[in-house]
Parts: sequence; C-alpha cells; structure tokens
Amino acid sequence: MAPSHLSPSSNSPSTRYLSLAEREEIAILQAQGHGVREVARRLGRAASTISRELRRNAATRSGGLDYRATTAQWHAERAARRPKPAKLAGNAALRTYVQDRLAGAVATPSGSALPGPSVAWKGRRHGRRQSRQWGRSWSPQQIAARLRLDFPDDPTMRISHEAIYQALYIQGRGALKRELTACLRTGRVLRVPRARCLRRGKSFVTPEVLISERPPEVEDRAVPGHWEGDLILGLKSSAIGTLVERTTRFTMLLHLPPMDGHGAIPRAKNGPALAGHGAAAVREAIASTIARLPEHLRRSLTWDQGAEMAEHARLRIDAGLQVYFCDPRSPWQRGTNENTNGLLRQYFPKGTDLSAHTGDDLAAVAAALNSRPRKTLNWKTPAEALDAVLAAVQNGVATTA
Repeated sequence: MAPSHLSPSSNSPSTRYLSLAEREEIAILQAQGHGVREVARRLGRAASTISRELRRNAATRSGGLDYRATTAQWHAERAARRPKPAKLAGNAALRTYVQDRLAGAVATPSGSALPGPSVAWKGRRHGRRQSRQWGRSWSPQQIAARLRLDFPDDPTMRISHEAIYQALYIQGRGALKRELTACLRTGRVLRVPRARCLRRGKSFVTPEVLISERPPEVEDRAVPGHWEGDLILGLKSSAIGTLVERTTRFTMLLHLPPMDGHGAIPRAKNGPALAGHGAAAVREAIASTIARLPEHLRRSLTWDQGAEMAEHARLRIDAGLQVYFCDPRSPWQRGTNENTNGLLRQYFPKGTDLSAHTGDDLAAVAAALNSRPRKTLNWKTPAEALDAVLAAVQNGVATTA
C-alpha cells in the first residue's frame, strides 16, 4: 500500500503547498463570489498563489475554468510526481536548437567555418591560462528569450534558462553533455562573480577631455554613434583593441600585431612600442577601422586613461572622433565595453598569446558576437540594431530612439 502521506485526502507534506482542505475552502469562497484577494486574506496566502491555483488546477473538461477541490488536488499531485522527464530529453528539435547555439561553430564573414583552437575536454573547468573552445556561445538566457522570437506560434519550443543550466550541470537531468559547459562564456562549474582589475590614471589627460565634459546625449544612449573602447591583454605583451557602440552594442575588434623586432631585440628605453599596442599603433587601428562607418556613427569615443591613447588629439583630427577619458579606477563608466570584454574572454582567455590570431580571426569573432541576441535590445542582435539605424538614416528618419 502507498504511504499515508501520499493519500489524496492527506495534508500536503509542506506548508509551502496548498492542502486539500485549503483547496476546498478556495472552492467554497469562490462559489460565494469572493475575489482572489479576499480568498487569499482569509487563507493567509499570497494573492498570486490563489490566482495561480485557480488558473493552473481548474477543471477544463466542461470547456470553462470551473474550480473543484478534488480536481485541483489531482492536478497538483500529478504535477508533483518525481522524477519528471527533462524537457530537452523529450524534444529533439528544442535540444538541437539549444546545442547549436551553445556550441555552434564560429563562421567568418564569408560563411566558412572557423574551428578555433583545439581544446581537449578534461572533465573540469578550464584554467584561466588556457585556450578556450570557440563557438556561438549564446548564454542560456539568450537562448530561452530568443525562442519566443524565432518560434512565436510553437509553444513546444519553450524552455527556461535555469532548465538549460540544470541540463548542463546536473547530469541526472540529462539531454546535454557536460562538455558543453566549456562553451559557456565563463567556463565555470558554478556561477560566481569574478573580480575586475583596476587601472591607474595618466597625466596626459587634460580636464577638457574628461568624461564629465561628455555631452548629455551620450549618457541616455538615444543618439547612436558614441563608442567605448579598451584593450584586452594577453601573454608576450599581446593585445586586441575593442570598440563597442553604446546604443546598438555593435562590436568591432582592432588587430594589433607585434611590430618587427618584437622579442628579438632588447627593448630601448623611450623607444617605439614594438608590442603593437603603442599610442601610434592604436591610433592608426582606430582611425582605419572606424573610418569605414558613416559620419553620423562617428561622434565620440570613451576610453580609460591608458597610455595607448596618448595620441588622442591626432586621432580626433584623423577620424573626426571626439575622445573622452574615464576617471581613474572607474571601469563602470565604460560599462558597455567592460561587459563586451567579458564576453570576448570566451574567445581570448586571459594568459594566452593574442598575437596568434589573425585579422580574419577577429572578424569572425566580432561577427559571432554581433549575431548574439541581447536582453537590452529586446533580444535583437547588435547587427540587427545597427541595420535598423542605418535604414532609418537612409529613409530620412531621425535616429533618436
């Protein structure tokens, strides 16, 4: 015989859940015409609990939403049965969609696949000083939200981001291989915060180019064309430049290869920066990259107080771009760029040699990042948002939204 606590007439094993007696009281009060809040007050429950109970466990066989205590108790007991089959395990189309966006191959702008570095799965988190697996690397939240846009009329193509995390980290949930955790941006087994580095200020920054002098239109992101930039650093003094547009989150990467003689001859004091990310090299890379954009998308650039921007006055002349600098030790003033740099560490981990990547590699990674949906863009991709801005300008519509 079944244990007594599983009997339909027994109380709920936890006061967290409604009991049969409470459901009978709900049915009586509803029949008397009392509202949801009045029922909740009398039972000492939250109004949302009563509303959800009436919606989920109502009897629908008659075509309406009649609430009967015994039927509601049956619905609740059926939903509480464990173990329940994982949603990804029983839906092949949904499982394929999730896997493709977690581990799909990065492609070059021409469409050819780019495998990236070869990384062996070790059954544990990857160290900080190792190459990471390249992939489309959408986050579970991005995947869950994008499903509603890609399949608006198919309710079977729905899953929460927490269910995806459980399928990855709890192997009893099945459906997804543990190796796919290497495709998550952080690569960690647990979701914990990571400390950020702080930077020092530089003396070449004058008061008129501080962030406090930046136009108010930059802050509210209403007008596109305002950029944030930074360098991500690697071993052997290697670096990659990043530019992120504040309104659309569109990202461009700067290829900064080492100059001739780097690592082969002793470094000369006050000599040229042979590592490839000196002031002159960064200025030329920014000017050549951003010059490909229309003039209305080249309004300002916000950078930290790194020495690589010592030639900002000449950059303003070459690119027609007003440059502003953050306050010392204030990386949150470039929050969009800091977030993007964290996403890029999926492809360019700390402690690896970034000079091994070619310009085509950077273009492929930028294309992958610009094709990932963003919550702040209502789950559109940065590329789609930038296309909308360009189309609005071509049609003569003001870009203030």
